[in-house]
Amino acid sequence: MFSGINSSASALTAQRLRMDVTSANMSNADSTRGRLVDGEWEPYRRKMVSISPNETGFSSHLNRAMESSGYEAEGVKVDSIVEDESPFRRVYQPEHPDADGEGYVELPNVDPLKEMTNMMSATRSYEANITTMNASKNMMLKALEIGRG
Repeated sequence: MFSGINSSASALTAQRLRMDVTSANMSNADSTRGRLVDGEWEPYRRKMVSISPNETGFSSHLNRAMESSGYEAEGVKVDSIVEDESPFRRVYQPEHPDADGEGYVELPNVDPLKEMTNMMSATRSYEANITTMNASKNMMLKALEIGRG
């Protein structure tokens, strides 16, 4: 009975994490000292959230539907938060304290346009799941009203 709400709740959690990670990327878009590696500072490296369904595929859905009378959706899960391995941006700023001998500074591999697109996508997905959850709740309330009459 609550499988739709549980599925939407898992998606809400995953999309919220996606928004948090995107916010962290935007906050660190100019951080030249993100992590100390072998005694040298490395710029912040963009992070991405990997999301997948809790089920393995269509065959598992089919088998579960055939075995039991009630099918329960399981939603999604966050597999991991991975770092983007694309190269850092190099900008000529000889006055910067982190500039190398040639005057270049390595900046994070964060593209603000890509991050804003990712944030909008996560926000829309979050809103869609709230709408789905509200629709499920309203259907359950209507079913209760029918049962009373």
